[in-house]
Amino acid sequence: MLARELNRSTCKTYLVACEETRAAALIDPVKERVDRYLALLAYHRCTLTFVIDTHTHADHRTAALDLRDLTGAQLVMHRRAPAPLVDRHVTDGDRLELGTVRLDVLATPGHTPDGISLYTGDRVFTGDTLLIHGTGRADFAGGDAGAQYDSITKKLFALPEATLIFPAHDYRGHTQSTIGDEKRSNPRLAGRSRDEYVTLMGNLGLPLPEKIQESLQANQSAIEDEAVHFPTFAQLNAVRQLSPEEVQARLAAAPPPLVVDVREPSEFHGELGHIPGSTLIPLRELPAHAPELAARKDADIIVVCRAGVRSATAAAILTGSGCERVWNLRGGMLDWNEEGRAVER
Repeated sequence: MLARELNRSTCKTYLVACEETRAAALIDPVKERVDRYLALLAYHRCTLTFVIDTHTHADHRTAALDLRDLTGAQLVMHRRAPAPLVDRHVTDGDRLELGTVRLDVLATPGHTPDGISLYTGDRVFTGDTLLIHGTGRADFAGGDAGAQYDSITKKLFALPEATLIFPAHDYRGHTQSTIGDEKRSNPRLAGRSRDEYVTLMGNLGLPLPEKIQESLQANQSAIEDEAVHFPTFAQLNAVRQLSPEEVQARLAAAPPPLVVDVREPSEFHGELGHIPGSTLIPLRELPAHAPELAARKDADIIVVCRAGVRSATAAAILTGSGCERVWNLRGGMLDWNEEGRAVER
């Protein structure tokens, strides 16, 4: 197996490849480094098979879509990832094969709901779930410190103690650690109960990353043009939420609400289907339709997407455009399907 850390900065990207077939994967690539990644792949005579984001990044723009479009590689993320255009959604226990190299997927939510780690042979790529002598923050983007503690202690710490750890970030100049070292000496975890960890993580008081608004919204939506002016976090936090059960009840009432699905057409007609009677308006096209929707002052509008993230953005945009009765389907079509509710495909 060929394995290399590429960025040599606080944001880590890893190349993993089979030395026999030259099939390769890039893990957590950064948008500003696309040219270097392509040059390195050419130098090692590798064919990029997978581009993998271990989670939705909030502190930098991902290069995953750029590399997917330039090379034809499959974009891989957890099934809870909100981004469109993901070619392969994975979950716990799935396996990605690169010739003789196998990457086993461990679902490790907590830093974000869509966090995964990738285990192969003597090493594990832990994303932002477990860092070297630290852990990823859990106070934004759907973070859950309790779920993170469980991911680390029940999934990652169950690996052999000699397993090497390669995280997506490091701020102190470290390059690797081991599962055993982190069990014994990680200052956020060693000797702490789950409740103690949750309390600790809830009181870190860390500032938000400088480019969180720009990075997170673009990574969640794959939209870069200026046609969509993304809402602030305050506007997103003010969006009213409905559970699938509550949406179902409103659909049965008279008059029923207008259901606006803001996914891409391929998603609307794809595996998860769509709510019967819903109207497709992709997020990138929503600003052009906002005035006509705002003119329906008395209409209830329920906005839908894959995981409830892009639709929260859309609901905030519509509210800011003058729509007075807007709600977001919490958990999106993922939760709608998991509850067995009716869909059209």
